[in-house]
Amino acid sequence: MASGRISRINEEIMRELSTAIRSLKDPRVQGMITITGVDTSSDLRTAKVYVSVYDKSRSKEVIKGLKSAGGYLRRHLGSTLQLRYTPELVFEEDHAIEHGARIFDILATLDIPEDESNDETTDE
Repeated sequence: MASGRISRINEEIMRELSTAIRSLKDPRVQGMITITGVDTSSDLRTAKVYVSVYDKSRSKEVIKGLKSAGGYLRRHLGSTLQLRYTPELVFEEDHAIEHGARIFDILATLDIPEDESNDETTDE
């Protein structure tokens, strides 16, 4: 039952951070930034926030900007979420989209013949 509660909290944190990041004035945190996931510890003290940046050359800069705005974002979460403890935010770059694209490219280069047994009909 605790995992269901934590997953709901993760979704709420993700939703609130997505709206709060858009209001940041830091020029490092501008552009296409997506929060792809949140992983909160079981004691709700820390939350890893996975961030995907469209412009990969700026990803380190965006993470630094988010870390510097961490106090503001945590205070925003504390005022909007009804939790006993507001988790400490740890921002990490998410490489899942890159890995997925790489796997897709590898699969596209494979020469796999189509299974023709599905096209045949059997007479009964």
